[in-house]
Amino acid sequence: MTAVPKDSFEPLLAFLEAEPIRVVDGLLDQIAAQAATADVTRTIDPDLIKALKAGDVLRLAASANLGGLEASVLDIGRELEAVAARCTSTAWTLWNHLSVFHLYAGTLGPAHQELLAGIVERGEWVCFPAGAGSGVTGVIEGDQIRLNGKGTFSSGGRYADWTGVVCVICDAEGSRLEPLDLRFSIVPMDAAGLCIDPTWDGSAVRASATDDIQYTDVLVPLERSVPWFGANRAESLRSIPVIAHRYREDWVGLSDVFLGWMGVGLVRAALSDALSEIRTRRAIMGKAMVTRPTVQVNLGTAAALVAAAAATMTAACEAIDHRIALEQTPSEADYLRQMALSTSAIDQLSQAMSLLLRSQGGNGLRESGHFDRRWRDFQAMPLHINAHQDRVHHQLGRFVLGEELEPF
Repeated sequence: MTAVPKDSFEPLLAFLEAEPIRVVDGLLDQIAAQAATADVTRTIDPDLIKALKAGDVLRLAASANLGGLEASVLDIGRELEAVAARCTSTAWTLWNHLSVFHLYAGTLGPAHQELLAGIVERGEWVCFPAGAGSGVTGVIEGDQIRLNGKGTFSSGGRYADWTGVVCVICDAEGSRLEPLDLRFSIVPMDAAGLCIDPTWDGSAVRASATDDIQYTDVLVPLERSVPWFGANRAESLRSIPVIAHRYREDWVGLSDVFLGWMGVGLVRAALSDALSEIRTRRAIMGKAMVTRPTVQVNLGTAAALVAAAAATMTAACEAIDHRIALEQTPSEADYLRQMALSTSAIDQLSQAMSLLLRSQGGNGLRESGHFDRRWRDFQAMPLHINAHQDRVHHQLGRFVLGEELEPF
């Protein structure tokens, strides 16, 4: 990635909130250096993966009693902001790990504290393929469960050490038990019968390894399985025993605020690049681009939108951190609020990206080294089901109307 002189960024830095010192700071240059290659090869640099596992970033979401850093939600968001500005594929996989580890800890609970602490101590990576098209069955055989089926959207799976799995318990003939028995467990990625099917061919976050995971007669200890609350997960976390109070917060809501911060980092970087490039560019008939009123308005509006999105995400995270510090149990309104603020911020960032595209024009796209990749990567953010505006606002609409919420 070509370095841009620091002076080129000073006006924007004076306008936007200063970036904090982060755990991942020592790896940011390495993350940026491999970004373009990762996009082409669809694989994050293996040396970078090793460095991430050897550092502290994977431990951010783990509570202190698991050997983690117990970082604030705001601090985790700002870490992901910095990574996304350099390589959104790398940020996407870290985002999944940090959100999913929170899911592991909340769902497995105190009975599996030792297992989770071992994952933290060894610097192991986790994933959770359970997207659309997933279907895994489990047959109880003595003290084991035999898994068969497929989990989709395993972001980070190629780099992970553990995968989460939700299965429907069936009898020996393959018929579902009644009443429905859903279980959650975690499986080592090197387990016999588990394989990664490299199906991810998305236009965005190309190196995120969002593949399918196939389970063929994979055996997991029965004692490592727990009830899966599914759609009623956020409500259940308010009352079941937890390893630390922070795990009463549902992972989907947290994933949304983290995604919002990733969007801030990506769009902030795209804006910085655009400002640097346009300063030296000429429009048709030789006019300097910086003198064009529409360019000034569009870039000024984009800067305002980035600042507004960052302020929105700061407020959302601070509210969550305040609840955790006071050990307040989140309500349904709290849960919906953090998701709604995230979708609103992502919408603001989407507007900013469109203005950057308009300002740069065809010649800017031809000459720019990073905008095309960043544009593609950003599209994955509003489309992700956790933060999808249609889903979140539909639920919020039902809530404010006093209607019963629908699953998920």
